[in-house]
Amino acid sequence: MLKALTLLSLLVVASYAGRTENQYQAEFTRWMQENKKSYHHDEFLVRYSVFKTNLAFIDEHNSKNLSFTVAMNKFGDLTIAEFSKYYLGLKKEVTYELKASSAPAAPLPAAWNWNTKGKVTPIKDQQQCGSCWAFSTTGSTEGCHAITKNKLVSISEQQLVDCSGSYGNQGCNGGLMTQAMQYIIDNKGLDTESSYPYTAQDGSCAANPKNIGATLTGFTNVNAGDESDLQQKVYKGPTSIAIDASQSSFQFYSSGVYFDPNCSSQQLDHGVLAVGWGVTSGSYPKYWIVKNSWGTGWGQSGFIWMARDQSNACGVATMATLPQC
Repeated sequence: MLKALTLLSLLVVASYAGRTENQYQAEFTRWMQENKKSYHHDEFLVRYSVFKTNLAFIDEHNSKNLSFTVAMNKFGDLTIAEFSKYYLGLKKEVTYELKASSAPAAPLPAAWNWNTKGKVTPIKDQQQCGSCWAFSTTGSTEGCHAITKNKLVSISEQQLVDCSGSYGNQGCNGGLMTQAMQYIIDNKGLDTESSYPYTAQDGSCAANPKNIGATLTGFTNVNAGDESDLQQKVYKGPTSIAIDASQSSFQFYSSGVYFDPNCSSQQLDHGVLAVGWGVTSGSYPKYWIVKNSWGTGWGQSGFIWMARDQSNACGVATMATLPQC
């Protein structure tokens, strides 16, 4: 750390508006200590520059008093391109034509949350592996099992990473939730997390039928782009959804209702889990409650509130799937 402090003192770079160079140096030093980071000389200079850019973005965003805040987190030394490469694992561009629902929607409560009902496992962390699709799949499958069997069981993302390649998935290089669900159906279940733990890297398939923790019988896709249909599905159980998470505002999301006009509803790159919805005050009062897989240090202890009924913002309803047990 002494070497890092010396390097910082030797840097001659222009300060971003709002903070002095000394303040940036102090923030980076503290961040490195909190996140147990160390770098070689050349890498250190690069990471410090990236950190400054990200911190300046955070300061600027929060000064606008928008519907959500952002904050520095463990991703502070990554550019948005690097962040997308390491932590987003679903690359899909979807075009759709919204169709009217064939049946009138049943009335639903103003707020709903499967997490507070004990049907959602604790927040997990995919680490630097593009396996978000696997975590989204296990999340909806765990919820389906908990609702139908009245028993919440954590099941194995690693098995999906290692074993579902023939279904089109590519482990840490990405995949799709529907392909993972079809694997679970054909495999007659997925092993428990404890019997097949996560390693955050590709491995050889080591599934054991004796360790099955949950099964699926099928799945139903949400009418593409239809948030009303998505709400009906989420009311039945936690639902796998694909979103655009490619903005710096998502990388550093901290609290509030997330809405970024630059977010795409068709270019989707991240699999997450819709577990409910709610209502608050402000510019975007209605929101989805979404479970992410980046640990509890991101967002609202691992969750994010995403704007609801705002023209399918970030593609929340573009490619969503509810499993059946």
